[in-house]
Amino acid sequence: MAVNKPHGLLVHRSPIASDASEFAVQLLRDQLGQRVYPVHRLDRKTGGVLLFALTEDLNAAMQTLFMESGVQKTYLAIVRGHTPDTLDIDYPLRRDDGVVQDAFTQLKTLQRTEIPLPFGKHATSRYSLVELTPTTGRMHQLRKHMAHVFYPIIGDRPHGCNKQNRLFLEKFEMNTMLLHARTLAFTHPSTGEAVTIEAPWQTEFERMIGVLFGGDLLENF
Repeated sequence: MAVNKPHGLLVHRSPIASDASEFAVQLLRDQLGQRVYPVHRLDRKTGGVLLFALTEDLNAAMQTLFMESGVQKTYLAIVRGHTPDTLDIDYPLRRDDGVVQDAFTQLKTLQRTEIPLPFGKHATSRYSLVELTPTTGRMHQLRKHMAHVFYPIIGDRPHGCNKQNRLFLEKFEMNTMLLHARTLAFTHPSTGEAVTIEAPWQTEFERMIGVLFGGDLLENF
């Protein structure tokens, strides 16, 4: 079972987010009338494809697929600056317990824009719509990798650019992190069927696409 998780919705209860009263696990459980098992995680601030198993056995099989890189994940993000056509980001990340893990992300630029929005000493502002394909699944990997290569994701706190985040809040009344889990592709562990799940972007992400890149991109994407 897959859902298109809204930005701001927690997957499950967390002691570090005591302000939340709704969670994807409980919402889906109540809708289906049965127990559900999240087989992977999305950040609270990230929207898009979130996959659940409906049995313990399938949950275990899918988690093994994720751990063994048997699931291809693609994300869309709006970032500051004009990104290169393609970029391989091979940059290890340190966990909270100090362990350093390999982390690799492939970037592909889908569209660039320059708008008449003054920022600092610049008379205009540049942004890019990128497709991100992580081949590892480290915590906050895409957010940290984009900050590392100096193309931070708009709306990201604390890894992004706080000045850009304030600019978007003041000019566009936008405080959503513009990172969207677009697709999941895998071979079903029970049936052997090739499965691809694609989630359309959420309303605020779509609005910012229109504001920054124009209606033509929305129509043709």
